[in-house]
Amino acid sequence: MRYEVLGPMADRFDEVLTAEALEFLIALDGEFAARRAALLDTRRARRARYASGQLPDFLPETEHVRTDPTWRVAPPAPGLVDRRVEITGPTDRKMTVNALNSGAKVWLADFEDATSPTWRNVIGGQLNLMDALDRRIDFTDERGKRYALGDDLATIVVRPRGWHLVEKGIVVDGRPISASLVDFGLYFFHCARRQLDAGAGPYFYLPKLESHREARLWNDVFVVGQRWLGLPAGTIRATTLIETVTAAFEMEEILYELREHSAGLNAGRWDYIFSVIKNFGQWPDFVLPDRAEVTMTVPFMRAYTELLVRTCHRRGAHAIGGMAAFIPSRDPQVNEAALGKVRADKQREADDGFDGSWVAHPGLVPTCRQVFDSVLGDRPHQVDRSRDEVAVTATDLLAVDKTPGQVTVAGVRSNVAVALRYVDAWLGGTGAVALWNLMEDAATAEIARCQVWQWLHHGTPLADGGCVTEDLVRSMLTEELAAVVDGRDGPDRDRAVAAARIVEETALGEDLPAFFTTEAYARHLAPTGASAGG
Repeated sequence: MRYEVLGPMADRFDEVLTAEALEFLIALDGEFAARRAALLDTRRARRARYASGQLPDFLPETEHVRTDPTWRVAPPAPGLVDRRVEITGPTDRKMTVNALNSGAKVWLADFEDATSPTWRNVIGGQLNLMDALDRRIDFTDERGKRYALGDDLATIVVRPRGWHLVEKGIVVDGRPISASLVDFGLYFFHCARRQLDAGAGPYFYLPKLESHREARLWNDVFVVGQRWLGLPAGTIRATTLIETVTAAFEMEEILYELREHSAGLNAGRWDYIFSVIKNFGQWPDFVLPDRAEVTMTVPFMRAYTELLVRTCHRRGAHAIGGMAAFIPSRDPQVNEAALGKVRADKQREADDGFDGSWVAHPGLVPTCRQVFDSVLGDRPHQVDRSRDEVAVTATDLLAVDKTPGQVTVAGVRSNVAVALRYVDAWLGGTGAVALWNLMEDAATAEIARCQVWQWLHHGTPLADGGCVTEDLVRSMLTEELAAVVDGRDGPDRDRAVAAARIVEETALGEDLPAFFTTEAYARHLAPTGASAGG
């Protein structure tokens, strides 16, 4: 196979894109590209069946996996025993230092939803992880603020991009390589032994999985990778995000496929809601209220998280809770109200049996830690809490029609405003965006534009009177674009206009695209890392 690196070689990128590392990537591509493509075809066929009225259910052909009481996942690896607080964020240099120093037990180093996949972000992020492990990442920013690693650092767990995404900066026989294999392969090749020497290991979060067969693909990738570097089986550990509704029906099977490499499951709440809308949004029983109303206590979300904890603990795996996206404010009253909600959310998770949870900002680490400390005490986790009383059916997982709440004009505008501003930032190279005291990423932008599509599709009534119409949404998009471009000119203005076009195409069209990121990446992000414009 012939490969070519199309992305430019910026300073020190040659340390990441070595001939040996590229040989490893090409080997992974040769082994797994066809299986990846087939699984993506399976995704599309499944979604088409749902569009025709079929609903998911627990798989009869894997009942033996679910009913066999004897199997368990591998014991937790070093650095993954106590996971009571995990912080997420992109792999830029500042976040790398702040996350590792945050006091969290784990840092999810994110190449996926919190990273805009520019070439500079993708390769620069790998370089930052290498530098962090070599303890040569300390720096002083342009304002004179010093960033330096401390002594008690979080365990690094890398989240590669999902199976549906590609990396245009590296092509094999003229086609872009899988982004999943690039992110996994470069980190594993360069950092696996660094991590083992430091007393940890090469650990990963697996995003956007829709089935146990996709988990099997990852497991086979791990087996090949370990053999390539001469590492023992089970060296790699992976936590799978259960963030699609189809994966919720295959949690046991996903753990089983990855069992010698599994480090547990995570309740990826935002993507899960997005997945429900994406798969069933055309049906009136699945219309959801304003995004803020879809909390973790509504029946279908409650069923999913209860089943996740039960499944994990039955198999000896960690169950990790969802994201607290609040960003601390300078306004004490705003902070008090928001931190109260964060505390209540984490208390619910800890009481339900979760072994840890996520935060998006270092300022939330103490709050999350205090809650889990109060439940766990000196124990590193509560995996021994079996939750055998939980019984969740397919009907429970699909009980979206029992979600209370309304659709409001403010809710529609919030979705339009968030989607536009997020896509604008994403095109500009930023994947984690602070908007109105919340950290928004690709998952929340996906919910925002999918809800708009769903409400338009159904002409959903508004609590304020009237209903959601195309004229209403277009007028909001025009007003929000005017606010965003105010004071901008040249490429910055063009980028915002391109973002508005993407929102229009992915939220107002007759069909609902599976992701905004795939088409936007293909059309707007050049391998140079700069936006290619409209």
